[in-house]
Amino acid sequence: MITWVLPAVGIWVEFEDVIAEPDGTHSLDGVWKLSYTTFTVSKYWCYRILSAIFGIPVALLWGFLFACISFCHIWAVVPCIKSCLIESQCISRIYSLCIQTFCDPFFEALGKIFSSVKVALRKEV
Repeated sequence: MITWVLPAVGIWVEFEDVIAEPDGTHSLDGVWKLSYTTFTVSKYWCYRILSAIFGIPVALLWGFLFACISFCHIWAVVPCIKSCLIESQCISRIYSLCIQTFCDPFFEALGKIFSSVKVALRKEV
């Protein structure tokens, strides 16, 4: 079993997974060896040629894309999130003050009213 890995990605491509002959049917040994060699060499050189032709332009495109994403993140997303956090802290203080002013006395009074209630549970058989 021959295993081949694309260098940068870690993609495993095995000859037997691509050209799979069932156990009951096999081609001649010479055909199998020649097809294996053809597959392996063509895959190797095709990857090399494609990466030589398109590697630099694609790397340039990915560099621009990640530069734009970084720019937007640094100059727009993070300041927007910080602004929202600052505003939400202010709003949460106002909300907390309103709850303490209006709801706390109401629920304390309810607690005092129901504090004298006694409950007796009996189990009848």
